[in-house]
Amino acid sequence: MSVHSEAILNQKFFEMIKLLKIYLNHFPKDEKFALCLSIRNTAYEVFDLITESQKRYYKYKKTSLTNLDIKHEQLRMKIYLANELGYFNFKNGRKEDGVDGRHKYLSISKLIDEIGRMIGAWINKLKEQGLFS
Repeated sequence: MSVHSEAILNQKFFEMIKLLKIYLNHFPKDEKFALCLSIRNTAYEVFDLITESQKRYYKYKKTSLTNLDIKHEQLRMKIYLANELGYFNFKNGRKEDGVDGRHKYLSISKLIDEIGRMIGAWINKLKEQGLFS
């Protein structure tokens, strides 16, 4: 992955985490220390793995990128679960009429998907170089 690609990946992640922070603050109060905390921690673990993968030598990138890909999928599924439970329809910890969580879910999902495509492209590039089997 080039330095430019790494910068774009980091920028996309920062966009996602800023938006996620806003949305998680509105989740139901009884989820603040459950799914909300789990999503936040998983997002930070994704960032840790992005950083680790960027700094690993080629010999060790396979493991780091595999872990990153798995952790990214866990984040995506937790966001999906939160949507299915209706948590994006909350505002200030309470479910309110007129709050449409679809926009929130779609905007955060779009960023997560973009990050996933970048991770996939990174893995594919290493496969083409014969460094990732």
